[in-house]
Amino acid sequence: MGRSLQGPGVRTADFRRLTAAWTTSLVGDGVRTAALPLYTAVSTRSPLAASAVAVAAVLPWLLVALPAGVLVDRLRPRLVVAVAHVFRALVTGLLAAAVFTDRAGVAVLCAAAFLLTSAETFADGASQILLVELAGPGELEQANSRFVTAETLGLDLAGPLAASALFWWNPATCFALDALTFAVAAYFVLRLPEVREERSAVTGTLRARLVEGAGHLVRDPGLRVLVIAVCVTALCAAAVNAMLALYAIKVLGLPEAFVPWLVVVMAVGGLLGARLSPVLAPRLGAARVMVGALALLGLAFATFGAVPHLAGAIAAAFLFGLCSAGWNVLSASRRQRLTPAPLMGRVTSAYRVLAWGLTPLGAGLAGPLAEATSLGAVYLVAGGVVLLTAVLVARPLART
Repeated sequence: MGRSLQGPGVRTADFRRLTAAWTTSLVGDGVRTAALPLYTAVSTRSPLAASAVAVAAVLPWLLVALPAGVLVDRLRPRLVVAVAHVFRALVTGLLAAAVFTDRAGVAVLCAAAFLLTSAETFADGASQILLVELAGPGELEQANSRFVTAETLGLDLAGPLAASALFWWNPATCFALDALTFAVAAYFVLRLPEVREERSAVTGTLRARLVEGAGHLVRDPGLRVLVIAVCVTALCAAAVNAMLALYAIKVLGLPEAFVPWLVVVMAVGGLLGARLSPVLAPRLGAARVMVGALALLGLAFATFGAVPHLAGAIAAAFLFGLCSAGWNVLSASRRQRLTPAPLMGRVTSAYRVLAWGLTPLGAGLAGPLAEATSLGAVYLVAGGVVLLTAVLVARPLART
């Protein structure tokens, strides 16, 4: 049984436990995110297999996320996150055994990817509720700063580095470590207090509850402008990321082994952005900082494509991370404040579907654009679109 909530705040023992659970599970996510496509490529040598596993890993955000949000709003978030972590620990443990015994075919890899992301759609929405309740409305920026910091450290730095070290020893150890991190994260979550003593009343059909959550996201002016900005930025960021390795090798002349260091530079910028945005927001105003982050991100995209020199590319990559993290912290805080507690799971899921659902489209458009023009043009177009978006949303963000 969970304890009762004593009081909110990011400096409480409860929030530190939540942060520990995030960090631990995100390191595991980082290991798997690096190891799963690499193992697929090495074991199958098939572009079709690699594509199938990649699709299986993102498909739940389109198929499962919305109904997951409905269920999250009806259940206790602490229990949802703990069960999701335990389930993922079991799945990754079985995957590790299959890899170790050479029985992890394409069907097994696709099934594991789909099941793991499906569980993540539940954990993501429930974690948002835990964050809001444990941090309190007055410290959402600080709470989201800690989350983005943990995400950057786990997904972009510690996880991939651990995967690179373990994979060449034995690929199964990557998935075994992932299973262990989920088990440890579940332990931390089970030590959290209950933040909802009673379940939400069940009213309406599944479809009606889905429409209620998505409708609020669209009807609320403050949330609507966030969705527009996030969708456009996600589309452009996907295009930029899709061409990053090719641009670095063909235009910047980087050796293949050094390309991942651009991602490391972005991660370092992300750590600074996550720490800086909660400090600047009270002094300059959250809306101004958000618009500034978008505008600077657009300029960084354009600079990366317009100035094909290593020093400029490193500076631009640093700004990619800095601005993205700053925007993510403040936009998440604003979304959480504008969302009624009973709708938090559904609104979060709908938000994720709209933002992440455009990622394949952005990546798909980048290739034809580069073929028709140049690799640098992808960054110039993406930068121009993001900069224009910053100008268009500046006034609506200031009003909300």
